[in-house]
Amino acid sequence: MTDLAGPDVPSRALGPGSRLRLPVLASFLQRAGPALLGFAAIRLLGVVVLELWDGDERKDALHLLSGRWDSVWYASIAEHGYGRTVVAEDGGVHSDLAFFPLLPWLERAVSAVSPLSAGEAGEAGLVVGAVASLAAAAGLFALGDLLHGRRAGTLLALLWAAVPIGIVQSMAYTESLFTALAAWALYALLTGRWVAAGVLSAASGLSRPAGLAVAAAIAVAAVADRLADPERRRIPPGPLWGVVLAPSGWAAYVLWVGAKSGQPLGYLDVQAGWGNGFDGGLGFARFIAERFTDGAPLAGVGLCAGLALLAWVCVLLVRLRPPLPLLVYTAVLVLLAVCAAGYFGSKPRLLLPAFPLLLPAAVALARARLPAAAVTVGVAAVGASAYGAVWLTGSGPP
Repeated sequence: MTDLAGPDVPSRALGPGSRLRLPVLASFLQRAGPALLGFAAIRLLGVVVLELWDGDERKDALHLLSGRWDSVWYASIAEHGYGRTVVAEDGGVHSDLAFFPLLPWLERAVSAVSPLSAGEAGEAGLVVGAVASLAAAAGLFALGDLLHGRRAGTLLALLWAAVPIGIVQSMAYTESLFTALAAWALYALLTGRWVAAGVLSAASGLSRPAGLAVAAAIAVAAVADRLADPERRRIPPGPLWGVVLAPSGWAAYVLWVGAKSGQPLGYLDVQAGWGNGFDGGLGFARFIAERFTDGAPLAGVGLCAGLALLAWVCVLLVRLRPPLPLLVYTAVLVLLAVCAAGYFGSKPRLLLPAFPLLLPAAVALARARLPAAAVTVGVAAVGASAYGAVWLTGSGPP
């Protein structure tokens, strides 16, 4: 694992023999304080701008953040359990079995111990999302700090808050919850905590299908660990347990859906009803091509430019030579986002948990002068706030 990760990564972050303890809460919060406060400020700015953007009472911030799209499905599961099905105008059968259960479970738990509603108001979902987003920011800081120092960790958390689609972090959606679990799973993995990494990976697999990206990172790390010492006869229990636990949450839910539907591949049928699947990117390519033929060539050019930017950032990440598990995790997420069939507007959101893509920018800004870094983050935060307001008060991603 150490050899495959690259020489530029601190040795304390790698290796099966690492005994680096997870941060003690008080000292960690003191070290991560600026990152968490800055993250909260950027997200608060996004909510305030959203509230002030449109005076339509039907589009108040609370409704926009917790009462539309997937949030409604999660709230329904939290309040009534699974069993809701809607037939769309195009004939597609939309079943709530497409939504993984961890967020509804947490919404129900918050509602049970507080006056907050887990139903249509979505209050419990917003609380879960807010706490999860802070946990995600803390995990990003921990990883950035571990690999490149405190300033890079702080900037990684701030840049993640200021991405254009960052408003999703303030919604009753699963992106923040999944990112928190994934980030801390990867941190546990890089510090030699295999079982903790496996447990967190299992939890991430109960929140989103992308939990497979975390499980893949752990599996590859275990293989690399084995290759680093091929003469070792006995496989240590830590990596073995990590590999076994990592995909268990995802597998348990998919198998449950199969048993409930009476079809072993019932989960794939559920996703097909929503128009989702994996077509290698053919649908996305057709979508881009149609922009050039339906009178919207500027949109097509913009999409091509976005893909080129994504490819360039991926190259920058590889050149930074991060630990192999981070590369695997990011590669799987990018592959799933770009090559999956489905609604185009979801693709930027699917990339939100791919936070290692921000590492090159965080490292570069950490080396820059403080005013330059502050201005860059500030401009990004203002732009993200405006973008989020335009998106949520409109009909979809602009």
